[in-house]
Amino acid sequence: MTEVLNDEQTTCPVHATDDASAEQSCPADAGRSPGSQFSEDGYETDIEGVKPAHEYEPLGPDSLTWQVWGTWTGMFQGLWAGSIQNMHPKLGAAVWDHSDFFGERWQRLMRSLYPISGVVFDSVIPGTKTGLEVRDYHRTVKGTMEDGSRYHALDPDVFYWAHATFWYGNVRLCERFGPFLTEDQKRQLFEESKAWYAQYGVSMRPVPETYEDFLEYWDYMCRNVLRDHVSVRTVLDITQLPPPPFLSFIPKPIWDRYLVPQNQKLFMWLTTGFYDEPIREILGLEWTDADERRFRLVGKGINLVMHRLLPKRFLRHPRPRDAWDRVNGRVAKDAPIVHTPRRNLPPLDQRDNPMHYCPVTAARRATYPTVLTSD
Repeated sequence: MTEVLNDEQTTCPVHATDDASAEQSCPADAGRSPGSQFSEDGYETDIEGVKPAHEYEPLGPDSLTWQVWGTWTGMFQGLWAGSIQNMHPKLGAAVWDHSDFFGERWQRLMRSLYPISGVVFDSVIPGTKTGLEVRDYHRTVKGTMEDGSRYHALDPDVFYWAHATFWYGNVRLCERFGPFLTEDQKRQLFEESKAWYAQYGVSMRPVPETYEDFLEYWDYMCRNVLRDHVSVRTVLDITQLPPPPFLSFIPKPIWDRYLVPQNQKLFMWLTTGFYDEPIREILGLEWTDADERRFRLVGKGINLVMHRLLPKRFLRHPRPRDAWDRVNGRVAKDAPIVHTPRRNLPPLDQRDNPMHYCPVTAARRATYPTVLTSD
């Protein structure tokens, strides 16, 4: 399996067979040691000389990540996150081969936000292991790429790339739409991202040592590893999307004729603004000085409305909001976890699929903004 690395590999493992990158090595590989340890499933869990995941403490309400992540502003960045993740050759292949993302995009997105945010915010709930649950959803995601090489979702380099888009996407969102960060705060978020990633219980080997090392890693990935892929283009095309479940009352003719074209244009423009220039070049997207000026103006407006005027509690996704409510005494610390509404559950014939987060029954379900229901 390609996720089982050997000590003879010196180039970036994602691109080890790509002639274009043969003379360059991935910055994240600099500290690689042959002393890797593996799970029974064959994925790397630990490595000599690297602080293991179990030695990291979960993030709590005193962390900067808790302060700035987990709000609905992340929806502005939805296409960016989905597309840049899928630009990783192995991740894109895994999504294309295994995910029903393209058949139930809204439902999958909306329910996935619960465990994704829970990796960070469930730390205040006794006995939770949300990070390990998220990891285990990926155990069976493996296959063969077009060139004959194999992939596994728990290949550390693949799994860390997905995590990098989460935590660094948060930085990019703050840079553009607020709350605006200092360089020291960005470094703090990077250090906290290590503890966040450790909650998955996978190998910490790909994690860069410093924030500067991470920026080098990110630039390397954008320039040498990421590729265009049919899964990327499918994510970016939202013209066939129905209304989201919470807007299902909108008549289809009105949605298709008036709202879809404008949504596609707006979100493609926003996504292009979030991309690094090498990604724009790969995807053939133009970004002018005028676009940049408008984008910065939009960002200032969003920051004013969403981070200055709106109450923070109502801006948060239900799972992070519930975590803060536990901290502030609104909710008992041992109350059941808040789960996704039933409308977001997978199709009936997919509810026993181990790849899915699927709370068929739940003591507490979220109905945004403030109403909770139970089964």
